Amino acid sequence: MTDRDLRRRCQRVVAGLDIASPLDVHALCRQVASRRGRPIQLVPMDAGPGLSGLWLATPTTDYIAYEASTSPLHRDHIILHELGHLLCDHAAAELVAGDYGHLLPSVDAGVVRSVLGRATHADDQEREAELIAALIHQRARRGAQTAGRDAVDVAPAVHRLETVLQGHVDWTSDH
Repeated sequence: MTDRDLRRRCQRVVAGLDIASPLDVHALCRQVASRRGRPIQLVPMDAGPGLSGLWLATPTTDYIAYEASTSPLHRDHIILHELGHLLCDHAAAELVAGDYGHLLPSVDAGVVRSVLGRATHADDQEREAELIAALIHQRARRGAQTAGRDAVDVAPAVHRLETVLQGHVDWTSDH
C-alpha cells in the first residue's frame, strides 16, 4: 500500500468517528465498542521495555492494555493506536497460551484468542494504526482550536449587541 493510499484509508476511517474536543478517549472507546457490538476494556499494565500497548481479543470482549507508567498524553496515544487496529479490522496473531498472562493477570489467558502488541511500526498494520491515532489527535485539536476561535469571534459581537440594546431596552423592567 502506498503512503497516499494509507493516508486516504485512515482519513476515511477517522472521518466516520464522532471525536469530542477535548479528546475523550473513554468516550471514543465506548463509540467503537458500540459499533463492534462488544465491550472494550482498558487495562493498565507494567509492560517493561519494548512494549507499550496491546490488544487482546476474547470471544466476548476486546482488551486494550497500555503502559501504566507513562504520561496521560502517551497513554491516550497508545489507546488510540490500539483502537486503530480494531477500527481497521487488523488480523491479530494467534496467541500461544500464557504469552501475555504476566502482563494482564486480570484477563483469563485461557479465553484469549488473539493478540496484537504495539512495539514497533515496521509493518503496514502498525503504520496504519499509528496514523489513525495521529489523525484522531489532529481532529480533536482542530475541534478545540475552532471552538476557541468561535468563542473569541462571537464574544465581541455579543458585547456590542448588549451595549446597543442597553440604550434602547430597560433590562430591569418586567414587561
